[in-house]
Amino acid sequence: MSEQHRDFDAQKLAALKDKHSGYKICPRCGASLEAREIDNHIRMVCPSDECGFIFYQNPIPAAGAIIVENDSILLVKRSHPPRIGDWCIPAGFMEWKEHPSRTAVRELKEETGLEVRLTELFEVYSGNDDPRANAVLILYLAEIIGGKMEPGDDAQDVRFFPFSELPDNIAFVAHVQALADYSGRFRNET
Repeated sequence: MSEQHRDFDAQKLAALKDKHSGYKICPRCGASLEAREIDNHIRMVCPSDECGFIFYQNPIPAAGAIIVENDSILLVKRSHPPRIGDWCIPAGFMEWKEHPSRTAVRELKEETGLEVRLTELFEVYSGNDDPRANAVLILYLAEIIGGKMEPGDDAQDVRFFPFSELPDNIAFVAHVQALADYSGRFRNET
């Protein structure tokens, strides 16, 4: 693991995620938060009637794109935690005020060096197996319109894999499901 990622502890992050991401102090008034049941969920709540802060632990939106050419799909090999060395569909977390389609185009460029045009919305997935956060993954179908294929900021490698030779180490369950869904819809496989 690289020097910058040596302190990445997936178990510690997952445990923290399950404990309201570590929220203990109200970000508005500084009071100690209390766990209370609200809307059938345990939420961290500020006990101050004047403040009223409630921490709603919501998934983080992410977006990416599926590119298929000659019955082969483009995948990137992860260079950052979690799951360094595993393969995934090029995707990433949305930036503030960024539309999911813009995220998908940006992430493809950053991770693969390719410029793409999105052709349609493919599917939306719930990703719960990332120790950093739960995600809502929005995937598009895309086609290459330019650029040079080379691994970028979050990738060790980028390449097309025939569907019959997909790597065993796909990083996230949502990506495994997306590969199966693509095969079932466009390749008549389940």
